[in-house]
Amino acid sequence: MKVLGLGDNVVDKYVNLAIMYPGGNALNFAVFAKKLGQDSSFMGVFGSDAEGTHVLSAIKDLEIEYSHSRFQNGENGCARVEIKEGDRIFLGSNEGGVTREHPIQLSQDDRDYLNQFALIHMGLYSHVNHLLEELTEVRGKISYDFSDDFTEEDILRAINKVDFGFFSVSDLSDVETKEFLKKYFSSKNEVLVATRGDKAAIAYDGNQYFEVLPVLREPVDTMAAGDSFLTAFLIHYLKGNDIASAMKCGNEFAGESCMVEGSFGYGVSYE
Repeated sequence: MKVLGLGDNVVDKYVNLAIMYPGGNALNFAVFAKKLGQDSSFMGVFGSDAEGTHVLSAIKDLEIEYSHSRFQNGENGCARVEIKEGDRIFLGSNEGGVTREHPIQLSQDDRDYLNQFALIHMGLYSHVNHLLEELTEVRGKISYDFSDDFTEEDILRAINKVDFGFFSVSDLSDVETKEFLKKYFSSKNEVLVATRGDKAAIAYDGNQYFEVLPVLREPVDTMAAGDSFLTAFLIHYLKGNDIASAMKCGNEFAGESCMVEGSFGYGVSYE
């Protein structure tokens, strides 16, 4: 299965360690899909600084195809984080750097390229929301991560243009989560999934709900736990697993991801 992460790549700078790790929702999806045995690609914008160079080096080492990515002079996407007892705390960012400053505009060659993929994943902070309407024309399915600080405007802009939607709503009860998923489920959607930290993840397919408890381990680093969950869920679901089984696979893979430093390793020191 050919899949693509579209949009953001960043480095996460762990300020208490002076180590930076590659990451970003779209890039994490591409990396995790590759780890799960898929033919995985990434399409985004790389900066000309050391941060962008490091991310590109990791992609090359992982043998992730990136032929339709862009390269711009300026800062690569960068976030500053701190780790406390395994949890990551975001301290600020440059809001995507060149990914935000030079948004991707699709050429006909890009559109032909995107039609190769069975699944394209993007998210609220991928800086490609302006492409949502165009992406409704591609052959493959579209997955979208709404993250944890979405607004209703964010939901309404995207929900009827995507096949799969993921939300982080740890503050909602079981009943509130089910009401939330039912409220925003559209005729375009195949499955909507809400993750809630250490509480049960809940999915909705327009007819019924599915609940699966997370795999709880003492984490090394929770960075990209949600990205690893959604990637494994999507891959296993599209390979024929039912929703509940795919959610269990997502939880197991997320548990494994939390035992790795950074989103997927590749840490280097920075000044």
